[in-house]
Amino acid sequence: MDINRYSPSYSVTQKHMTKLADYTTEELFELLYATRQMKAKFAAHENTAILRGVTIALLFGDASLRTRSALEIGIRQLGGESIDLPYNESDMRAGENIRDVVNVICRYGVGALITRGIVQSELETFAQISSIPVINSTNSDFVPMQALSDLYTIWERKKKLEGVKIAFIGKGTNVAASLVMGAVKCGMEVAIATPEEFTLKPEHLERAEQYGSISITDDPLFAAKNADVVYTDSYHYHSQMTREEAKTLAPYKVNNRVMAQAAGTAIFMHPLPARRGVEVAPEVIDGKQSVVYEQAENKLHAIKAILALLIK
Repeated sequence: MDINRYSPSYSVTQKHMTKLADYTTEELFELLYATRQMKAKFAAHENTAILRGVTIALLFGDASLRTRSALEIGIRQLGGESIDLPYNESDMRAGENIRDVVNVICRYGVGALITRGIVQSELETFAQISSIPVINSTNSDFVPMQALSDLYTIWERKKKLEGVKIAFIGKGTNVAASLVMGAVKCGMEVAIATPEEFTLKPEHLERAEQYGSISITDDPLFAAKNADVVYTDSYHYHSQMTREEAKTLAPYKVNNRVMAQAAGTAIFMHPLPARRGVEVAPEVIDGKQSVVYEQAENKLHAIKAILALLIK
């Protein structure tokens, strides 16, 4: 389906965002069109206070910089307010009950619950019992907000999604799982190059393959061949790599040799934070083909689009 031939209504039926697999292609297009509209309003300094009087609860189980900043700024730009809710695994082990947490929060008049670092099984339980939207900003399985902002960045740069080839190279992270799912649902061509021990989780890969063909290889040069987008992610965000892991992943660093295999107009993407010289060479991430700062900006607009359509 061609996104450029789609006529948006700016509405979605799925009000919880725990993973992109729950959304139809049409709903993804709705979110992407809403992102474009939010960015246009931002550029025009247009008032978009559609969440005036709405409080968004942030339940974060681990540290965050860009995601938290984009969320808090985006909520304020929409006229809403945010409140931090403490979350600690020790509280859960001490007897705190997920159902109690969600049912109480829902009675406090908040418009949505945005989580981070909550395991997928618990998050699905949140969504099943919550009367307000539950939105997964990041967990060990999926990063749907990041994937949506990435898809928007690709659309903005390439003027289309259908038929665009994206090569994901490196470690099969939660970012990869969400990005691959969104890409195949939007008609993109996907190639994945990872070491065997760092491939995507089989259940995530099998689910994505229901929507499109995915090329899987251990050769980064083969994956990058004629790619319109080359994408990699951090190998170790909240934990350090072992010496053996570093040795295994070293051949997957995106450098000029990899980028030379891609299309001449290819762009390089990374969700940040990035370790220059580890998963990507400095001359690539800081070069003319890199759009990492556009990705970071577009995350703000995607977040506002998600909030606008899910809370609407």
